[in-house]
Amino acid sequence: MIEITADIVRSLIPARDEEGHKGTFGTALVIAGSRYMTGAGVLATESCLRSGVGMVRYLSEEEALLPVQINCPCALTSSLGEDIKDTVSSLKTGLAKATACLIGPGCDAGDEKIKSALTYVLQESKAVVIDASALNIISCYKDHYLSLIAARADKGLDPAILTPHPGEFARLCGKDVRCGEEGCGAFAKEHKCVLVLKGSDTVISDPNGVCYVNKGSNSGMAKGGSGDVLAGLMTGLYAQGMAPMEAALSAVYIHSLCGKFAAEQKGVRAMLPSDLPGFVPEVMNGILKAL
Repeated sequence: MIEITADIVRSLIPARDEEGHKGTFGTALVIAGSRYMTGAGVLATESCLRSGVGMVRYLSEEEALLPVQINCPCALTSSLGEDIKDTVSSLKTGLAKATACLIGPGCDAGDEKIKSALTYVLQESKAVVIDASALNIISCYKDHYLSLIAARADKGLDPAILTPHPGEFARLCGKDVRCGEEGCGAFAKEHKCVLVLKGSDTVISDPNGVCYVNKGSNSGMAKGGSGDVLAGLMTGLYAQGMAPMEAALSAVYIHSLCGKFAAEQKGVRAMLPSDLPGFVPEVMNGILKAL
């Protein structure tokens, strides 16, 4: 198993075109949040914006838009609509311009609109990151959704990136599983996806079963919301033209360094997931300074 290093990430981050415009750097579509979990949408959207992506469009329930509009004024916002037909229409509009899509953080897993959105995104989005509530939906309807994930390669779509923690991974597998290299690699190969298995040591596998590990975590990151930040950051990097495995490796490493800096300044007990996006500029500058 290969350990992720700054040199690896430095080699993967795309060059910044100094004459580029917002369209040059991609557009991310973030489907997140709900009236009960508005913070997840804020965390995912803010970290996505910090990645350097050109534009971020946030798609959620009407009641969940205002927190993002207030806390992330650089993002565009749109409503999922009142019914499944409205949601599909909103998705068609959003995906037409998106270079990568995130679905799941803070979504209502019982909402039929989200279930339909997940089906549509898996079938139509060239590049997709699946997190949190979307993973729980998949675990409840494995035959349907895992078959869509595996079929993406045959449609010329990128392998989906799945980002479970150990509990979510166990539900996806439907049995006791090993959460290390063996289990991660086997799942990624079987379902033709990129698997980011989060933990104190995060393991990332590509569809061929090749695994990387990140050892930079700390206990201060073991708090609700840290994964939302990671998913948004990963989607933003992915939207800038990185390959799915490249975006996954880079985001995990950058996220862990943000956690390290937050722990040093605030302590592992008091640091919050909402602190992490603020450290992305410092971390990115440090990684790229050798270029």
